[in-house]
Amino acid sequence: MDPSIETLHDVLDQTFALLERVRNVRAPQLAPEEVGRVSFVGNGIVRVDGLPGVQSQELVRFPGDRLGMAFNLDPDEVGVILLDRAQGLHAGVEVRRTQRVLDVPVGETLLGRVVDGIGRPIDGLGPIQSVRRLPVERPAAAIMDRAPVTVPFQTGIKVIDTLIPIGRGQRQLVLGDRQTGKTAIAVDAMINQREKQVLCVYCAIGQRSSSVARVIEDLKAYGAIEHTVVVATTEDHPPGEQYVAPYAAMSIAEHFMQHGRDVLVVLDDLTKHARAYRELSLLLRRPPGREAFPGDIFYVHSRLLERSTHLREEFGGGSVTTMPIVETEAENLSAYIPTNLISITDGQIYLAPSLFDKGILPAVDIGKSVSRVGGKTQLRAFRTVAGDLRLSYAQFEELESFARFGTRLDVDTRKTLERGRRVREIFKQPQYHPLSVAEQIAVLVAVNGGIFDEQPLSVVRQIESEIREAMLKTLPELSKRLESGLVVAPEDYELILQMAREASQNSRIEN
Repeated sequence: MDPSIETLHDVLDQTFALLERVRNVRAPQLAPEEVGRVSFVGNGIVRVDGLPGVQSQELVRFPGDRLGMAFNLDPDEVGVILLDRAQGLHAGVEVRRTQRVLDVPVGETLLGRVVDGIGRPIDGLGPIQSVRRLPVERPAAAIMDRAPVTVPFQTGIKVIDTLIPIGRGQRQLVLGDRQTGKTAIAVDAMINQREKQVLCVYCAIGQRSSSVARVIEDLKAYGAIEHTVVVATTEDHPPGEQYVAPYAAMSIAEHFMQHGRDVLVVLDDLTKHARAYRELSLLLRRPPGREAFPGDIFYVHSRLLERSTHLREEFGGGSVTTMPIVETEAENLSAYIPTNLISITDGQIYLAPSLFDKGILPAVDIGKSVSRVGGKTQLRAFRTVAGDLRLSYAQFEELESFARFGTRLDVDTRKTLERGRRVREIFKQPQYHPLSVAEQIAVLVAVNGGIFDEQPLSVVRQIESEIREAMLKTLPELSKRLESGLVVAPEDYELILQMAREASQNSRIEN
């Protein structure tokens, strides 16, 4: 007999023997399966009869492999929010339990990818090869598992790093009216993390598709997409998917945090998230409260943002810094959702339309912005050169508004006004140009030393650029020490001031 035939017989004998052993070990068993039926289809929700054993926030499956999440557990029916579009669903359609809660893929394979609100890729780059999944709803870290916020988070934006400093693990709200530059601040902060070993998760909630595409293109153009995960839900997505998207983004970030990484999460924006939750709640007949929002809207946001923290070393030592964005209407900071989030977060950056209209960009209103945590984490060099700058700048703004009445001013008051105008000029910063710590310190030392006092406002920005460039070229070792947060001696500040004077003189000679 041919040897190959004998080998084939042996393989077949082994295979059949293995199948026989498996069949003996795993005898087929009958298991009951709960099947419900749709009784009502609404905009983004359905009501289901049956499914008596379904649990809160359990995934249910509709025909066509579409998903929903059990939201209301009433005695006679189950309210389900849809995570896919409702086309083709009608009364009488079968609904089946999945016996699991909603979860998302996590891990390094998500970096550089764009996913929807439940972790499915939408960037056309193929499936995500992830070996681990985490529930989107998870309890926040216990108090005893947390460490104090001690490490600064550098945004690269002068006015924020100097006057409204943020720490890693902090929750810093960004709020302002439409088109005042809220997303621009978040994008600049993400771009600035390129070489700082900080990962980013950008979560777009109910945004226009063009806006999300523009952010993704900006991240690609400035080399930030490689360390960023984009969770995108546009206004075309069902409200249920918009509702779960920020929780999914936080779970993705928590995985990195538990492995010792520092993460920035941008939630853009929670106003639209609150509106999506209001729409779902009203359609599911939950009782409305103030501004028709359900009574638990505060808890919805607080349990989300409470997951942002800095862990102790034995629990990973990572951190999640969160930048929730909120849109105000007509500069009304006392509206329901803004006041809720101001009380939940550790500080806020307020962008004023009046400053935006004057061309003062970023349009940060320093008087209405605050950081309750980050001041303790700020680099010592910043504290040295900008210790009283916030107070003196606030006094300048008040003095400037008073001087508009045409009052005669003494010499000291005029000097204060001129210095304040130059400080405001150096706080202006173009988008997509975050600055290093050394560059910011050099400019602050120069303005405190009076380098700009005799210069016309029209050339301040040019001289500032010369000083920043000279700092990196002529004092590289000092720049590294400033970046690392090491103690800087007073004579080092004298070196910076001398360098700034020379750069200023060279700029004037060239002009």
